[in-house]
Amino acid sequence: MTERSDTGPRDPAPGSPARVATAPEGAVVFVPSAGGGTPGRYAALRREHGSVAPVVLAGGVRAWLVLGYAEVAYVTGHDELFARDVLCPGPWPGADGGPWTGAAADRRVPSVARALEAVDQFELAQGCRGIAHRLVDAFAGSGRAELMTAYAGSLSLRAAVLMCGLPPGAEATEELVRDLGTALAGEEEPDFGTKAGGTAGGGGCSGVRGDKAVAAYVRAGERVRRLVAARRAVPGPDMVSRLLADPAGATDEEVTRQVLGMVAAAHRPTADWIGNTLRLLLTDERFARDVSGGRLSIGQALNEVLWLDTPTQLATGRRARRDTQLGGRRIRAGDRLVPALAAANTDPGIWPDGRAGAENTAHLSFGGGVHRCPYPAPLLADVIARTAIETLLERLPDTVLATEATEAPEAAGTAGAAKAAEPVWRPSVRARGLVTLPVRFTPVVR
Repeated sequence: MTERSDTGPRDPAPGSPARVATAPEGAVVFVPSAGGGTPGRYAALRREHGSVAPVVLAGGVRAWLVLGYAEVAYVTGHDELFARDVLCPGPWPGADGGPWTGAAADRRVPSVARALEAVDQFELAQGCRGIAHRLVDAFAGSGRAELMTAYAGSLSLRAAVLMCGLPPGAEATEELVRDLGTALAGEEEPDFGTKAGGTAGGGGCSGVRGDKAVAAYVRAGERVRRLVAARRAVPGPDMVSRLLADPAGATDEEVTRQVLGMVAAAHRPTADWIGNTLRLLLTDERFARDVSGGRLSIGQALNEVLWLDTPTQLATGRRARRDTQLGGRRIRAGDRLVPALAAANTDPGIWPDGRAGAENTAHLSFGGGVHRCPYPAPLLADVIARTAIETLLERLPDTVLATEATEAPEAAGTAGAAKAAEPVWRPSVRARGLVTLPVRFTPVVR
């Protein structure tokens, strides 16, 4: 490839993102914003810098934001050139299950994959359908609901707990769901780069963890420990028992951390996938028409959302192991790179007409290479999301965005007007998901 001559992260002579102390000329400050990196934001960066853009992350970290589909696939697929670089660890102590690289990953990731492979997808769908019906029952009679909290988030969390062997509705299940929900809801968007006040090379994370959220996480950890001990004594047909029985020989504490890590990692993206799909069904006339008219199945609609509005905007960062070139840029050993999955999925180079194919599953929403979301986790997430959408549309087919009263000009002689309530995005540079999705519908009593 030919090296580009335009400016980018450089040493004073000549430099890299890891070493530069001040923002290089032309670098874009990349910080959290409502709704993550919107398509327009990535398109602007692509027009200005091409498929690999110099950026400054929160905390002053210099990095290359990888925007092109081919470039993101290359970076995530070549671990021998680009090592995984955890710029920011999980939101809670041990929430990421400990280190997932090197020898630890060689031992632990396959055990998680084997435990997930044994999940019966038909039974999971049946369980999720029951959960979905109970959640809808709770608000169907009111004619109004906030779907992110009352439905999408609650369903994804309960589905994860169900796979751990806790039956829906049981007291232990409700207590664990309540504590996990409080803990994960208390997570604020961390700086994607360094600790507050840290240096560009410091790494780490800043974020606020409320006292209630931390206390809830501690309680959840104790509940999972008791569950693990119970499954050690009397195994069952569930994920916890399979992790304990796996040849990897994990200890009870390791399995506890794995379970907490998997729930934390799976809950929010799955809830956002459901929420982003519902938002498009409520706001995008073409999308809604294709689904209601049978031109798109629910599965195809979910797949199209992964192309156009993926919940996971950025993959875990990478560091270049040696000097190389990428997208015409000169990448130095030690440089940080951040694969922008959302930008890659909407790369006009692969969708010149601007329309993603609903049946094409070659998106990068689950990452790529050895560090991609382990199979069959994406299939299980699809089962959960598809069941959630199908059940809601079946139960409340006339759901629309809620309206809010707006004050009309006095001269108009009316008390007020109504307009659709705007869904509220969660401020995040990593993810694209809603905080609220208020809707209304004809009240139904089952």
